Amino acid sequence: MKIMQTVSVMQVLTENSRNKLQDGFNSNREQLLRECDQLYFQLKKLEKTNISNEMRQQYKKEIEKRKDKIKMVDFQIDQLNTLPLGSELKEKEVQAIVELEVGNSWTSSITERSIIITDGIITEIR
Repeated sequence: MKIMQTVSVMQVLTENSRNKLQDGFNSNREQLLRECDQLYFQLKKLEKTNISNEMRQQYKKEIEKRKDKIKMVDFQIDQLNTLPLGSELKEKEVQAIVELEVGNSWTSSITERSIIITDGIITEIR
């Protein structure tokens, strides 16, 4: 019998992977800043006309959402910089097919499995 099981993909933090993650966080942060600027610009443009207070609040709410996301990205960048090289970061989860047969140990068959990746190369399967 075959069953589906969730397998964690863990990335080992190296200088190369840290730089890639840092670049991703920085580009995400820049995108959020551009969105905030665009929303501010649209809000200022609309304030010259008669807009409802409700619409003004909606714009401010969207700007605050993005500011919160920027704070979260800043926190992630700080955490990334404090992690030592060799730390394992959970990258994602994938589904795997596990073969079960009569007589197999149930607990060893369903234990959580993981794939360890270092700089894009699978280095270990646990």
